[in-house]
Order: sequence, then C-alpha cells, then structure tokens
Amino acid sequence: MSRMFVLLFALGALVACDEPAPRGRGAPRADALSVDADVRPPGDAAPSQPAWRCTLAADAPETDALDRLGCRADFDALASLPVTSTLPGASSVKVILDLQGGGTLYFQDSVRFPLHYDYASTHLSGNGLPLVGSLPDFNATEYFSPDRRFVLGAVTWYEGPARWALELSPYDTASAELIEALYDAVRAATYFGDALAFHPTSEAVAVEAARLPAEVPIVTTDTLYDGIEYQPLSLGVGVGRLRFLRAAELESTFLTYDDLVVIDEVPNDIALVRGLVSETFQTPLSHVNVLSRNRGTPNMGLRGAMTREDLRALEGHLVQLDVGASAWSVREVTDAEAQAFWDAHRQPPVTLPPLDLSPTDLRDLDDVTREPEGGETLRDTIKEAVRAFGGKAAHYSVLRRTEGVPVRAGFTIPMFYYDQFMTVNGFWARVQAWAQDPAFAADIAVREAALEALRDDMMLAPVDDDLQTALRARLDADFVGKKARFRTSTNSEDLDGFPCAGCYESHTGDPANWADVLDAVRETWASAWLLRTYEERQFYGVAHTSVGMALLVHANFPDEEANGVAVTNNPFAPSGQDPAFFVNVQKGGDVEVVAPPPGVTSDQLLYYFDQPNQPTVYLSHSSLVAAGETVLTPRQLRSLGVALDAIQRRFSAAYGPAAGRSGWYGLDVEFKFDDEGAADGEPALWVKQARPYPAPTSP
Repeated sequence: MSRMFVLLFALGALVACDEPAPRGRGAPRADALSVDADVRPPGDAAPSQPAWRCTLAADAPETDALDRLGCRADFDALASLPVTSTLPGASSVKVILDLQGGGTLYFQDSVRFPLHYDYASTHLSGNGLPLVGSLPDFNATEYFSPDRRFVLGAVTWYEGPARWALELSPYDTASAELIEALYDAVRAATYFGDALAFHPTSEAVAVEAARLPAEVPIVTTDTLYDGIEYQPLSLGVGVGRLRFLRAAELESTFLTYDDLVVIDEVPNDIALVRGLVSETFQTPLSHVNVLSRNRGTPNMGLRGAMTREDLRALEGHLVQLDVGASAWSVREVTDAEAQAFWDAHRQPPVTLPPLDLSPTDLRDLDDVTREPEGGETLRDTIKEAVRAFGGKAAHYSVLRRTEGVPVRAGFTIPMFYYDQFMTVNGFWARVQAWAQDPAFAADIAVREAALEALRDDMMLAPVDDDLQTALRARLDADFVGKKARFRTSTNSEDLDGFPCAGCYESHTGDPANWADVLDAVRETWASAWLLRTYEERQFYGVAHTSVGMALLVHANFPDEEANGVAVTNNPFAPSGQDPAFFVNVQKGGDVEVVAPPPGVTSDQLLYYFDQPNQPTVYLSHSSLVAAGETVLTPRQLRSLGVALDAIQRRFSAAYGPAAGRSGWYGLDVEFKFDDEGAADGEPALWVKQARPYPAPTSP
C-alpha cells in the first residue's frame, strides 16, 4: 500500500509557494495551564532545560508571533489547520528564521498570517530591516535561492504517531546547512525540542536531509504513516444499516441504497451505498473514492475496522457515520431518525439532456463539437454535442483541436443507432414494463435477473444493415491491421453535476472478424443495463428511457507502456491556493491505476508545473518498476504537463474561471504512453479523455 497519505498531510501543514492555508484555529488554548507550569516533552526524552514555562499567559491577548514555544498552549495559540483533510490529527505553526536579522526566530500566528509572506512583509520589512518585495519575488528567492534572507518552515504535531516534526515546503531547495540552522534554532526555542525530528516532505528534500549531521534526527514518512489509524477521503455524513463484507463477497452479494458498508480491502467497484469504511487505506483516485465523492457519500479508511468492537456491536443496526477532516464517529439511530435523514437528503431527480436523433452519419471526432460562434460559449457547444454524441465524444472532440494535446483520430456512431436498436428489437418496451412490475421494484434479485436477461437478448439481436455497411467501410479504410475500441459516450456520464464514473463499459472488436465487431458494439450498448448502473440511475431519479448511448471509436492501444489518470488541479488543496497536477501512473497497460490488485502501488505525484524548475513530489512509487526508478522519464512527464496545462486552459471556458465560475476547478484526464508515435525510443503520450472533476471537500 502507498505511503503517500502522511506526506500529503505534511504538505497541508506547509505553504506551497506561500499560498494560504484555510483559516481556523488548531486546538483551543489550554486555559488550565498556568504560566508557571513545568512542561515536559512527550516520550522518554528529557528536556534540555530543567523546566519550560508558557510564554503566553492563559488570558493573554493574541499575539502576532512568539520567539519561543514554552508549552502546548503556546503552540495551540499559533497553530493553523492543515490545508488538506486527507489525514487527520495534525496542526502546524509556521516558523521563520531571519538570517539577516541576527538569526532571530519567529513562530508566527499561522491563522492571522496564513502565509510566511504575510508576516514577513508586515513585521520584517523596513524600519532598519531590508525591504520585503512582492509575493512572487519573495517566493522565488526564499524557496529557491541559495542567497535567501529567510529559512521558512513549519513545526507540525502529528497526533496519531505522537511526533513533532520540522518540515520545509516539498520543493524548497534549502541546503543541508540551512536546514540544520533552522532545526537548531527551533529545537532550542521549543519545549519539545528534544523530541523534534526533521521530516523530509519530498525526495528532493530527502537528498539534502541525508547530508545532515547525526545530531539531527530524521523521521520518515513511513514512520509517520505507521502511526495513522484513520484516513478521511470523502467527508460527510451518511445514515444506513451497518454491514460487514469482504471484497471477495461483492461478486455474490446484493447491496442496497440503505447499506453502510465496512469492508476489508478496497474494492474495484461498489454499488451505491450510504457510506464506506475500508480496513485497507485507499488512494485518492481509487475508483471507489471517485464514486463516493461523485455521490456525496462518506468514505474513509480505518485500520482494524473489521474487528473493532465498537463497530461490530452495531452490525445490522441503523447508524449515522460522520467522516470529518480530523475525526470520525458512529452512533446508532432509530428508524424515525434514519427516515428523517433520508428524506432531508433525498437527491433531486436528474434530468438528462434530451436526445438529438437527427445525426445518422459516422462523424469524425474533430467535427463532433463546434467551436462557439457569436454569443455562444464552449459550454453551449458541448451541451449541444452531448445530445447526439454523448459526453465523452463531446469532450474528446474539443481535445482533438487543442494544441499540445495528442489525441488519436476516430469517429462516432451517433445515438440514433442505439435508440433504433432498442426500439426495433422491443427492448424499450421491456424497460417500460418494468415500471409496472411490483416484484421488479421490490426485489433486487428480480431486477438483476431481468437486467441480465435483457443483456443476453441484446447480444443476440440484429444490428441495422445500414449501420453495418457504413461501419465496415469506415473500419476498412482507417483500421487496416488494427483493432477498434468501442467506447461508451452517453448523455448520462462525464457530465458536470452527474459524472456517473465507471457506469458503462468499453469493448474491443477485430475488423478481420466481423462477428467480433458486432459483439463489441452490442456488448458496449448492453453495458447500459448493468445492475450497478441501473441502480445508480434509479437512485438519482434518472428516467432510464431517456438514456442514449453513442459510441466513440478509435484504434485500440495494444501494447501500452504506461497508463494513468491525472487531475489538472491539486485535489488536496480545496482552496485552490496550491495549484499542481496530481498524476497517478502505472507501468504497462494490464494493471489499471484506479483499480489495482491488492498490494500493487503506482507512481503518484504532485507536479508543480507552474513553479520555477517545475518541482515534482513523488507521493508513492510503482511496485512494478525497480527501486529508484519511475514509470515516466523526465521528458515524458514534461510532455504530460504540457498537455494537462493546455487542457486546463482550454476547458476553463466551459467549466472554470473563463466561464465565470469561481472556486476550485479541475478535470479528470486519462492518458496512455504507447510505442506509436515514439520519439528516440521513448513511448509517446496519448490523451484518452477529459471530464469535469468534482471539487474536493474542504475540511
């Protein structure tokens, strides 16, 4: 399992290029702790001085900074919450060492002054001190220059492992000498100094940390990670009947909307449930976490969840699960309380874009989505294209015309042919009859049997002759010696507000075997009637007969060298103040990054594409490559960054600031590296799709 989570939490305690953390206090000041109290560091280490005293009196007014932390109340008075809720239990105080001010140390109020720059420009500029320039100049100098005036860091308390850590920004280029100077100053000025360790927050910082003298103890991410029991992923509250399952049982177990599930391993997929607790920690881009976030249901990791007595005591009972940024709770509720919660949180029905069945041509992907004209916006033309060609093809068409984004050519089979197939073969009539069947509505087993029978019948039904003629001609012309990939593109997926991630399945057909092509087309169409997909639409009040499915067709990737998914903004910074690309990539094409087998990890990294030197912070490494290696070369990562930057800018006119939308904005991008188009022997990048990514939940 990845060791990324503690590192991410550590990043949250710092300032990425001095962008602000969310406002909000750490733990309340301990008023009961008197100014004369003796305070010892945690653990067995003895303090370097016989006694420490609080610098602030319990009733003292707030202060902008302290030059020492004499007790926990001093720390809490200045601490801020981390910018990310990926892991709980950390609080942090930003610290500045002024090298040109006689080596003076400042522990700043990290709520009132969320940036190092805020405090430095207010209190350490002018009046006999060198002037502090603009924020961009400050960032460029104080994080990247060897001739910096300040050494900037944070002191973080990790509650789970009970460790104090001094940390730098993950892409700070401070030398080992500067790190040592900051460590020595902080150690001498804090009551917990003898328990303080330096925590490298990135591999680049770890290189310098290896040069530190033995007197500076190092605490690794692995050590911190081992002390963490709770991992919040999708924050929120859910009410349901508590069930315990093993992931292997999901294949033969029906789950309902009213279940709240505790599971041993992270499943590849899960039906719509009221909440999820996994004993194994998850990756943020795991399929089940994306599902939970899209659905607005709580999701968390909890070590030992399957055998916890407090959870087992509630098995089979209705419970309320609260997943917060720092803590979780569960309590039993009555039937009336559960029903009241469900009524209050009932999803408003989702109305899908109406189908446009007028296009019947197999249209080139370049021509699916028009460029805006007159007063139109890109969002307008995407919406128009979705009605006939679906969300995936509409976005793919925009990608095809975006400079710097390599996308394979292809074509679409419009929704007309799916609707025709369902109508002529009587399948729409069968779907409509289900609405009048009480047994179908009441019994999930009846629904599964009916859906399976429908899919089986769809595989045997004839495909329109005109479509076959046009499809054969197109494949003969453009797919000689290549297999065709038929990908779903519906009006009920990849939409802003209803992404329906993973609802449908794609399939591959070999044009040399026409029966294989027809089977691929039918099987892809039939995936609209999988049980999990049907239940998802039912929960959201989607009219099943309003679903249309076009097919996006391009050449298959037979020998992928790498496959991955990326988010074009930092999902661990809900404020949007710390932009980075989050990349999850795996060697080869057999192991998907969003649904890896147990024990298999991928390269996961934050790529600060807009920062000087474009620093990269690896959060975990692939278990499929040799130690010390990465899945992508620096040149490949650069090409991916160029494409992600172009995609983020291009779709801003539909979903981001260029469309007048405020707040966090990003896209979920799937990509491959393939030998086709390789340069100098390195596999080349191909982007497969882009769709809106839901904004992360703020703590």
